[in-house]
Parts: sequence; C-alpha cells; structure tokens
Amino acid sequence: MQDDGRPAAPLDVFERLESGVRSYIRAFPAVFASARGHTVWDVGGRSYIDFFSGAGALNYGHNHPRLKGELMDYIARDGIAHSLDMGTAAKAEFLEAFQQLVLEPRGLEYRIMFPGPTGTNAVESALKLARKATGRHLVVGFTGAFHGMTLGALSASGNRFKRRGAAVPLTGAVSMPYDGYFGPGVDTVDCLRRYLEDDGSGLPLPAAVIYETVQGEGGLHSARDQWVRRLAEVCRRHGVLLIADDIQVGCGRTGPFFSFESAGVRPDIVCLSKSISGYGLPMALTLVRPDIDVLSPGEHNGTFRGNNLAFVTAAAALRAFWSGDGLQREVQSKAARIRAGLARCAAGVPELRPEIRGRGLIQGLALGEPGRAERVCRAAFERGLILETSGARSDVVKLLPPLTIDPAALDRGLDILGEAVGACAAA
Repeated sequence: MQDDGRPAAPLDVFERLESGVRSYIRAFPAVFASARGHTVWDVGGRSYIDFFSGAGALNYGHNHPRLKGELMDYIARDGIAHSLDMGTAAKAEFLEAFQQLVLEPRGLEYRIMFPGPTGTNAVESALKLARKATGRHLVVGFTGAFHGMTLGALSASGNRFKRRGAAVPLTGAVSMPYDGYFGPGVDTVDCLRRYLEDDGSGLPLPAAVIYETVQGEGGLHSARDQWVRRLAEVCRRHGVLLIADDIQVGCGRTGPFFSFESAGVRPDIVCLSKSISGYGLPMALTLVRPDIDVLSPGEHNGTFRGNNLAFVTAAAALRAFWSGDGLQREVQSKAARIRAGLARCAAGVPELRPEIRGRGLIQGLALGEPGRAERVCRAAFERGLILETSGARSDVVKLLPPLTIDPAALDRGLDILGEAVGACAAA
C-alpha cells in the first residue's frame, strides 16, 4: 500500500496495457510515486537520487516550493489554463519576465514564438521559418545530432536508430562533421566552408545550419567556443541562418542561461523547451531575429501553445533564479565537483580508458564499449541513483542532476556512480 492507503501499482500493468515503444521504464523498473528536489520515491518508499532530471526538463528539481506555490495559487483562483495563442495575464507576465531577465541583460533582440509545447515543435517551426525567410530548402545538421522525433527534426539528426524509426525517407537535410569528429586536430568548420564556397561541391546553398553546443543525445560531445564562432562566421558570410538548439542544454544547464553565451555568438533562431517551464510542464519557445519573423498569422499553430500553467511556473523560475548570476556561479562550482568525481571514477578503471565529456551540469563518462554504459546505469539504479546513457551506441554514462542539487547529494550520487562503474568493470 502507498502512504495514502491506495494499492501500489504493479509493474505488470504497464506490460499488459502500454505500447511496446516505452523505453525509460525498461531502464528504471520501478513505479514512482512522489518527488522533491533531487529525490524521487517509488511506491514502496525507496528513495533515489535523481541524476536524470526528466531528461533535462527539471533543472530546478522536482516540485520546487516557490514554483509549486505560485502554480497552486493560480489554479486556486481559477486562472486560465488553456488559451491557444490568445492573450492572457499569465502569458503577458511570462513575456515581460523573459524580456527583462533573459533577453535585455544579454543585449538580445528576439521575437518570441510559441510553436507548440515540445522541443521537436520548436525545431520544426525553426526549420519552417528559416526556409520561408530565405526561400531555400536545405538544412545542414551534424554528425551525432539529435533534434527531435518528428520528420523535419529527424532529418537533421544523426542517430541511425532514431532515423530508421521514421519508416520513410528523410529529406531536406544533410549532415556535416561535428567538432572533433576527425579528432582534435581538424577544424570541421573548414569542411562546411569548402562545400559552400565550391560551385562543384553538389551542395546547394542551405537555408540554415542547426547545431547543439553539447550533444545531449549524441555522446556528450561538446563544441569548442572557437568552433561555434567560426560556424557563426561562415553562416553569416554566406547568408545562411544559424539555429541554436538549446532545448536540453539551455536554461542554465551549461552555466549561463544560453549555452552559446560563452562563444559570444548571436544565433538567428534559438530553440528552447524542456526546462523553460521550470516545473516539467510542456512548453517550448522559438526565438526569432525580428527581421526574419516572416510567418503569417496561423501559418504555424497548435492547440496547446497556450499552456498557461507552464507560463506561471516559467515566470516564477525566471524571477527565482535569473535575476542575478547566483545560479550560474553555482552551476560552475558544481560542474567542477562533477568533473573531479568523474576523474575519480575514471582513475578506478584505467583498463576501460574512460573519457570525460560535456560541460556544466551535463557531463558524462564515455566507456568505449557499446552497452557498457547501460550496465553501469543499471547497477547505479540498483544502488539508488537514476541516470541514463548517451551516444548512438549507449557507450556514455550521462549526468543531468538538478542545477539546484545539494552538494552533499551530488557527492553521494558520484560515489554511487563510482561503485557502479567499478562493479561493472570487475564483472
């Protein structure tokens, strides 16, 4: 029985009734009942440290009290919950907060588009907008990229397994080598530059290039700031729009609010989702340079663009965490703590030749052998730590703890990870 007297839900109900496409429940075979901060409890009362954070949708942890309080107050006074793209007080409050706390301090001028409530919606709208603004159709993505599960987003993604799930040809995009694809001595922007400059390359002038600063699903490969700056320069020189996919690595995950801030670039379009609502509620934004805001009214729409409950928590999160640089400094401090912990894990298994990847609070350990990271994550889960894998071959253990996690809990999670890595190396 659960604490409230209801019978505990057995795992077999999902096996009997849910589609076989489910995946995370296979990695985390438990029925979860409650969560707060960095801790999740299952129906049996067992606690887990959360290094998964809803795949990056819970940067501020579960049920943050300030966000929960504002949400409950809003619901209690019968605030508008659903509104498509009509004007509401909650939406206006969010727009003002985002402008004042995020865009203005960074000198950024973007129009804010609500494309639909998920990350792949943001990407689809960005691709559509880039194509209409330029009159060109081709989009350049990168090896290792992942931008979503709808057809346009998949076409610009690199993961063979996920692309195969489309079951139709994926067109309109080509893949170029990401930073480090040929090793540290090769600047792969030169490849793109040469293709664009050569009339015999066979590559039409693209509408846009879409990239991730850290490839969250692609093995935690991280682009150097110099590479991002060169990419932006090449795009600007050829009139190609630059789209930053900040869906998983934005909202402070790498330290600053946007992952591209350290490179000093200003993408033409930015995609945000996951943690923009601050509470795990569905919400997405497409930030657009004003002069390319060319979609006509209704030319891109959706029933659930107006998730006012998400607007409430999003505005609350901005006020709570982004009125200064305190959270950014906290992330930088914890990032160093994680890197040191991962170094300890790596030192314990030199025979695996592990590689530390990522930045900020999206870091991980590449273990070389396909499937080994899955075994490590399974062993960690058995010890009370939730974390997932990354990479096309599931060879990277990926850490996504809440940005607000207590340092003691962070250290405990790293210790559990070390135990799991050691156990799998010995097996």
